[in-house]
Amino acid sequence: MNVDALVKKYPEVKTMQDLKPFFWRNPDYGKEAKLSIEIEDIFDAEARFHRFAPYFEVAFPETVATHGILESPLVDLPDMKARLNKTFAHKIEGGLYLKADNYLPISGSIKSRGGIYEVLKFAEKIAVREGGLIYEDNYAVLASKKYHDLFAKYGIAVGSTGNLGLSIGIVAQKLGFRTSVHMSADASQWKKDKLRAFGVNVVEYNDNFTHAITEARKMAAEDPMTYFIDDEGSYDLFLGYSVAALRLQAQLKSQGIKVDKDHPLFVYLPAGVGGSPSGVTFGLKKVLGEHVHAIFAEPTHIPSVTLGMVTGLNDKISVYDIGIDGTTKADGLAVGRASRIAGKNMRTLLLGTATFNDSDMMEDVVRLYETEKIGLEPSAAAGFTIMDQALGNLAADFSLKTANHIVWATGGSMVPQEDMDHYLEVGREELAK
Repeated sequence: MNVDALVKKYPEVKTMQDLKPFFWRNPDYGKEAKLSIEIEDIFDAEARFHRFAPYFEVAFPETVATHGILESPLVDLPDMKARLNKTFAHKIEGGLYLKADNYLPISGSIKSRGGIYEVLKFAEKIAVREGGLIYEDNYAVLASKKYHDLFAKYGIAVGSTGNLGLSIGIVAQKLGFRTSVHMSADASQWKKDKLRAFGVNVVEYNDNFTHAITEARKMAAEDPMTYFIDDEGSYDLFLGYSVAALRLQAQLKSQGIKVDKDHPLFVYLPAGVGGSPSGVTFGLKKVLGEHVHAIFAEPTHIPSVTLGMVTGLNDKISVYDIGIDGTTKADGLAVGRASRIAGKNMRTLLLGTATFNDSDMMEDVVRLYETEKIGLEPSAAAGFTIMDQALGNLAADFSLKTANHIVWATGGSMVPQEDMDHYLEVGREELAK
């Protein structure tokens, strides 16, 4: 790969090499595009979640309150808004909200949507084909020994930096599948420990995510009874994430939050491999329409989706190709190469991306905890970290005085208190500088 030619053609690559935060505005945003999936696919995914709701009520009692539906609240953040406006050069004038996927049941992260969904789709296929399940059955039956023994004939494997592995591992193991999660060196120890506590086989690598997922794919291919969930290119994951848009639409309506030309909605989503924010963005654009605008947040040291979209190479280029070290405190974002479907599907749907310094992200972990008493893992706070530079770049084109802003909190409720205390300590040290 001729990196010098890339730098000459795309000056943003040099900015990335220099590890400088910047905002990239997608020049293809809003153009016509033909995608291989449509809104009907989102409704199909939502219907499958509803079929499995009785199962969740039995297998995971924490979902009884929501009748087996996995959902997170939309939280108003008036105190966080006031705190940020003390330091922002560009003030937040509309509402600031948290889509608190850190509170999603079972695995406490945005990955609870896509990861769990793909496990459910595979389980349903096996249960219908070999277990006599019909679609009108009460799916609580899937918690029975009959189906547990059926699923035990099969394996499920995935490569993960943490949260996807948690969501897939917990549910797949509960259903009865032989489950292996291949984890990169970036993965937090507590996530590995929790998976093992559920009986999941955790395979550790002293290497990056690309190596872990490559090994997971290779090992799964050697066993015809093992199903590999591909974080780099799965449309089932993508559609599982997209269902969030239907749920958010209902929450916006119930809270009286308008989404129209005079009230644009900006959604800030942390991006690692890019699958979950892309799936959510696809859903938002299909369900809420042209006046919702998504922006991805990535660490300066590992901006894989930004690099892929800026150059148009998408998954054909890695941050390591341009000499970036790929190190970040945001373990959930520590992915050097974007998914095969992120850039392809976001080419006309994503407003832009922004990169940030880890130190600023750690400060936002503290700010949210001190103002709203909400604890997030570092990567989940990244949406706050890019807001100021995003507002500065959008002011000329949007009605920001009446805009609303949603930061997508991608994980945090399962973080052990000891680890959360460490995050807060690091963040407070940064604030004191």
